[in-house]
Amino acid sequence: MLLEDLQVVLKVAEFRNITAAATNLDMRTATASAALKRVEKALGAELFIRTTRQLRLSSAGERYIPQCEQALLMLDQARQNMKDDLDIIDGELRIALSSDLGRNLVIPWLDEFMQSYPSVRLKTNISDSNIDFYRDSVDIALRYGSPNDANLYGFKICNIPGILCATQEYLDKNGTPVHPHDLASHNGLFYQLYDIIHDVWEFSQQGAEYKVKMSGNRASNDGDLVKRWCVSGKGLAVKSCIDMSAELISGKVVNVMPEFKPRATELWLVCPSRQSITPAVRLLRNTFREKTKAILHQLIEKEILDNSVLS
Repeated sequence: MLLEDLQVVLKVAEFRNITAAATNLDMRTATASAALKRVEKALGAELFIRTTRQLRLSSAGERYIPQCEQALLMLDQARQNMKDDLDIIDGELRIALSSDLGRNLVIPWLDEFMQSYPSVRLKTNISDSNIDFYRDSVDIALRYGSPNDANLYGFKICNIPGILCATQEYLDKNGTPVHPHDLASHNGLFYQLYDIIHDVWEFSQQGAEYKVKMSGNRASNDGDLVKRWCVSGKGLAVKSCIDMSAELISGKVVNVMPEFKPRATELWLVCPSRQSITPAVRLLRNTFREKTKAILHQLIEKEILDNSVLS
């Protein structure tokens, strides 16, 4: 009996659906169905009762599936312990990335990582939507904001200040705001998530808080597109300083109203379980910390940020 077939059986038990299990495992439905049949033939018992609408565990399946799950967990842990002891860096990295950060910074970092560790394989899910680790077939996610699910495991990568930015050409044409109250006459470029447009911008200065309801003619659920609009002079945008780092350092955009700070966030590498924290993931965590720290230092050297972001 192949371990791969048993893994298919566990996924079918989890989803109660062969097609959903096959999708999660990135295989054809017919392949998953054949694996299930092989296991049942080897056991001499049906693990699932099939109806026209769903699968449900048989009495044999109710006894066998939990024991099978425990056995595979033990085997996987033994394999992982061996790799940890030998510092083996291999396997498939299935990582979810946000659009702007992923395309423009993290993918080149991953290319470097894979040059150093050629036994690593990569699958990326690039989207600004929230990730469901089980539905979206990913093992780790690099995301803004700390995880709000107590069942997830995470590593904080760094603090990320927000930046209000625009091109100098836009400011020359439309005026440079010096206070949040000045923003009412400007064109905002908005991020949109699940049909909610983030058009209320928040700023702080020496303990004082300001909220501004912006108007604007562009919104997108793709953070990379919001950046492109900003860089092409279409308006003002509130962005992560990491996302905009190359444009800020090169002068393509400028930090507007630097005394008034948009809300800061954090960058986290999130995993759904301890088993997901492989030697490759720990190395990747260290790589992300080194890369982001270098960018923050560059922004400090250019006096775009102050030293407090490293605390």
